[in-house]
Amino acid sequence: MHDFAAKLQQPALWPAVRDYVAWQRRARAATAAGQPLPDLPDRAPLSINLDLTTACNYACDHCIDWDILNQKQKHDDELLRAALERMVPRGLRSVILIGGGEPTLYPGFVPFVQFLKQLGLQVAVVSNGSRNDRILQAAQYLGAGDWVRLSLDAASNDLWRRMHKPQKATLTLDEICSFVPAIKAAQPALQMGFSFVITWRGGSRGAVEVHENLHEMAAAATRAAQSGFDYISFKPFLERQDDGAEVLDPAKVRGELAAVLARIEQGLRASREATAGFPGFRVVVSTNLRVLLAGTWRDYTQQPRTCHMQMLRQVLTPLGTFNCPAHRGVAKAQLGKAELWAVPAAGQAATAGILGRFDAGVECQQVTCLYHGANWWLEGLIEAGADLPVELPVEERRDWFL
Repeated sequence: MHDFAAKLQQPALWPAVRDYVAWQRRARAATAAGQPLPDLPDRAPLSINLDLTTACNYACDHCIDWDILNQKQKHDDELLRAALERMVPRGLRSVILIGGGEPTLYPGFVPFVQFLKQLGLQVAVVSNGSRNDRILQAAQYLGAGDWVRLSLDAASNDLWRRMHKPQKATLTLDEICSFVPAIKAAQPALQMGFSFVITWRGGSRGAVEVHENLHEMAAAATRAAQSGFDYISFKPFLERQDDGAEVLDPAKVRGELAAVLARIEQGLRASREATAGFPGFRVVVSTNLRVLLAGTWRDYTQQPRTCHMQMLRQVLTPLGTFNCPAHRGVAKAQLGKAELWAVPAAGQAATAGILGRFDAGVECQQVTCLYHGANWWLEGLIEAGADLPVELPVEERRDWFL
């Protein structure tokens, strides 16, 4: 899921990598010679996170995007569609509708999903599940390679309500999960995931302490399997530091970190055992949870100066266009306005600018980066100097999400 270097070697994505590496080599040679930088290739990102709205109908205590929710800024639907139409012939392959806010609250959510599929894009939706009726309506336009992930984080209705605080007083986790069989029936090829952010005592959003949920891991996996989800994904709680970056902060665990990690390991084992009788169901451990458990998470905070993934994956929101999900809404990570890619050449110029000024070795030194391996792989290709092959002996898996 997070092996982005492997994804980038697929035939559909490799030409963009070749063009970018060639440009970086020319740019570094020009800088060394004191000459102007060459123009960036006429390419858009391969994959984007698209926040359709900042509106949210929950008040989750563990929300990483709390400070940018329910803002006045809104997308101009016509400009947003124009931007995407201009990005597709320049290489855009996939869109993850996420946020920021709750994507299904966007007034035109269903027709927008239809529009994205008409452009030939892979589409994913990350939702809180409160408007699963809209996901059910959109399922007819989705297909193989697309996915929906619901951020649920609990097994019991009681803990789910305390963690998420939905505006609708009668909404329950039971009701949310009851939609899954209908969505799968409407589109059997669609992959559906149950997302579980693991929280522990000591974690907080500012002055608000989060509710601990790690004791419900196995029960959540059982609920996910019984409800018809294809997998449950476990990931650790992240906090937003003062400079805006999303970070993993194990130091804030109340009590012994080793004891908490042991409980998480036990929860993963119990989750696998509890769902062993459901053929095809998967228990997925995110990269940042895996490295936290292995004790190697600090290795993933060591980035090259240039974050190369800024060229290949960006974040479009009503607040502007940003270089990374970990810096969503942060001024220093902003490339331009929300409609940046609707303006010819503006997106390329803004991308070239941030590639030069954003020092990932400094700005991301506390971020346990999912793109760590891909960034160093790309840095190695640039520094190697040898011509890259036109094609690689890699199978096209049609997984273009970055």
